[in-house]
Order: sequence, then C-alpha cells, then structure tokens
Amino acid sequence: MYWNEDESPDVTPIPESVVDVLFAIECRRIPVEHAYPLAAALQAAVPWLADEPRVGVHSIHVAGSQNGWERPEPAPDAVLMVSRRTKLTIRAPRGQADRLLVTLPGLRLEIGGESLTIGVGKIRPLSQETTLFARYVAAGAEGAPPMDETDFLDIAVRALSELDIQVRKALCGKTTPLFTPTGILHTRSLMLAGLTQQESIRLQQQGLGPHRLMGCGIFIPHKGIDAVKAGS
Repeated sequence: MYWNEDESPDVTPIPESVVDVLFAIECRRIPVEHAYPLAAALQAAVPWLADEPRVGVHSIHVAGSQNGWERPEPAPDAVLMVSRRTKLTIRAPRGQADRLLVTLPGLRLEIGGESLTIGVGKIRPLSQETTLFARYVAAGAEGAPPMDETDFLDIAVRALSELDIQVRKALCGKTTPLFTPTGILHTRSLMLAGLTQQESIRLQQQGLGPHRLMGCGIFIPHKGIDAVKAGS
C-alpha cells in the first residue's frame, strides 16, 4: 500500500477524445468468465477493434449477492443472471465510438453458449472523479503464477509513472483469474486516490497494462478509499 497525502486536486474540463459507449443488451444470462469469449466474439464481428489500443471492453457487471442470490465465484461453468438495466460498455476514442454506435446495434453474439443481442448505444463522457478503480489489472502473462501484492504495486507504480501519473494513494485487491485458451490470466483490482483531475482523465483515456479488450486496465470512478483504509 502507498499512502502520501497531497494538496486537493485541481479542476479541469473533460475532453471527449475518449468516451464510454453504453449499449442496451438482450441477454438472460452470461458466463461469469465472459472476458475472453466476449472479446473474441466482438473482434470476430468488428475486426478493427484489435488494432486500436485505446479500445477497452468493460466487464459485464451485475449486482452482488442479495435477496438470497449468491454471486458465484469465477469458474468456467458459472453464470450471472443479467437484468434489463445491464449494459455493455466499451471505452473508445470518439471516432471509433461513433463507428461502434452504427456497427454494433442488432449484432447477436454467442458468449460461452449464451446469446447476447446488442441494442442501441449512447455516449457517456469520462468521469471528473479523482478516485479511480479498475476491477482487473493484468498481473503477468497467461499461464504465469499469481503475482504478490508488493511486486504488483511496484510494476503498477512504474507503469503509472510512464504516464506521468504520481501515485499518492493506492490499494490493490485480491487476485482474480480470467480463463483464456492459453492459460489462466491472473489479475488484481487496483484503486487509486488523490489523483489530479488531469491525471484521472489521462488514466481513464490510456488505461493500464495489456488485455484491454478483456476488461483489464479500465478505470472507473469510485467513491473513495479513506473508509477502506480506516477499516483495514
């Protein structure tokens, strides 16, 4: 864990050179381990996605355990029940986002034996929040053993420094496996706080690490980690 207090972040306008595109979907359920099959299905339908490094596919996330339903642990045969409010979200440069708005609606994908039909989409700007969270950041190559927290943070800090982002507060979570044909890809969640708004926007635009089409390295706003720090 890194924890250095700094002055309050500044305020800056949000450029729309990179945006999120939210698509309605028709889907009853989807495998918990949908990162690879979703990326593969989208690339098969829209081949140019693989050539744009700033395009990222958010994992399809549903509510946690509630009302007697327990969210299953990651496993090849586990499934998530998808609600009507669930969206497929893709982060992309604005020009590619406009292309996706035309290309994807009506597309039917097979994701691990489950059917997913993409509906209409809409643009959402990136966030002004200065506390960001990535559910998955790649911690090594496929088939490599899990990386310990210290090594993971050291690598993350160096990569963030290359983006001219100073790490003031960082907290990484447990390892989560993503299953691929070439082996398990181990990932960790990562939360960063105390960013300037320029740093926050840059990180949302650029992401961190590889496997962006599998949902890795995509940062979203978070309410903060002071409470997490206090309770740890």
